Amino acid sequence: MSAPVRTSVASDEAIAELLRGWAPAQRWFAHKGVAAHVVRLERTPLDEGGVAQLVALTVRSGEGEDAARTVYSVPITVRPAPDEALAAALIGELPDVDGSPAWIYDGPHDPTWTRALLTLVASEEGAGSTTFGVHGHSAEGGLPVPAGARTKVLSGEQSNTSIVVTAEDGETPLIAKVFRVLSAGDNPDVVVQTALADAGCGRVPRPAGWVDGQWTGPDGELAVGHLAHVTEFLAGSQDAWRVATAAVEQHRDFSGEARELGRATAEVHAVLAAELPTEPATPQRLSALADGLLERVAWACTAVPQLHEVAAAARERVDAVRHVGDAPALQRVHGDYHLGQVLHSQTRGWVLLDFEGEPLRPLAERSVPDLALRDVAGMLRSFDYAASTVADPGDWGPVCRQAFLDGYTAVAGTDPRVGGQAVLLAALELDKALYEVVYEARNRPDWLRIPLDAVHRLLAADPS
Repeated sequence: MSAPVRTSVASDEAIAELLRGWAPAQRWFAHKGVAAHVVRLERTPLDEGGVAQLVALTVRSGEGEDAARTVYSVPITVRPAPDEALAAALIGELPDVDGSPAWIYDGPHDPTWTRALLTLVASEEGAGSTTFGVHGHSAEGGLPVPAGARTKVLSGEQSNTSIVVTAEDGETPLIAKVFRVLSAGDNPDVVVQTALADAGCGRVPRPAGWVDGQWTGPDGELAVGHLAHVTEFLAGSQDAWRVATAAVEQHRDFSGEARELGRATAEVHAVLAAELPTEPATPQRLSALADGLLERVAWACTAVPQLHEVAAAARERVDAVRHVGDAPALQRVHGDYHLGQVLHSQTRGWVLLDFEGEPLRPLAERSVPDLALRDVAGMLRSFDYAASTVADPGDWGPVCRQAFLDGYTAVAGTDPRVGGQAVLLAALELDKALYEVVYEARNRPDWLRIPLDAVHRLLAADPS
């Protein structure tokens, strides 16, 4: 454990008040538009000076004691004087912290905080207490963690915060992902990527380490889980969404890239099936899956009146899942797979990222074996969205979809377009499109036609 440092217990209420007003405006705050009440604040220092700190902020969303509670990870730095370089990251000023003023900054934007985190990982030490503490771990055989480095927060993320770490001595740059919503249990991003890397799979970034710890959970009981993950940063790479949409805009054939992406996806699925537990797709599991898909149909049709006319056909399509007799085994999957979750590296080809699964689903659900075809369905929908970024994409989308499936089939050895797999894939793609219809209706009405057209097209097609 690190040497004990002086922190101010008296300032906890003031910091909680600062964060109560600041946190709901951040992209990672999950319950926007709902009254947020700070239920609990815990703090632990990450360095000996007490500048870098980590806050576990328990927030009740809505009114009443039965309202949902969420524990957020809020990195902060506490400084005795303002820092002009961090002006954009200022959370607020406290007039009296242990008799002196203090300036509170958003930790990921302060290099001092990131260096303290990396020091824990490199030294495999801990900080804090048995009720709220953190512990660093270096990945066995993984990348070295630099002691001194330049840091930069990536923009555009919603559910987490990622910090690029560039070493000054030519070492491999890293990226530290801070999980913003704290959930008890092992985070799939750490478990799945580590398993793939340990198996020698080059389709994921190489790990450097992670931070886990313990905190008071939403129910008031002690929770244990992951707080951050540090991996290789592929400098100079481009995310597949940008590569694909550029091809659409240029009316350029993308089938070769799509085929290779299909191969890469199947390679990752094969390694996951070999390295992590699998389960047979029993009739009971398929029936449970069908029940869940039927619930999604009902939810979507209730939320978006335009879906009422296709409700019966959608129910028939997803209910067919329970009658599939040759379903593949259930296994660990990506869980939230689309073009934005893949990078293209000049030296490595396609590299898959972010194995957390859907961020709003409970962590326990995201760790349960699933059909690998769910990832396939997600990528097929992503090609449809990419094609829709221009007014007249021609046959760009359908060509890419078929090329992706050709590449996937070549490695997987079975064709998702044939037999029972075709029934499963059709149901899973429809499920994804229904979710998109509700999302767009609520958030981007101008985009609603994209998934709505897809629902009609999918229901008109014969899965076999």
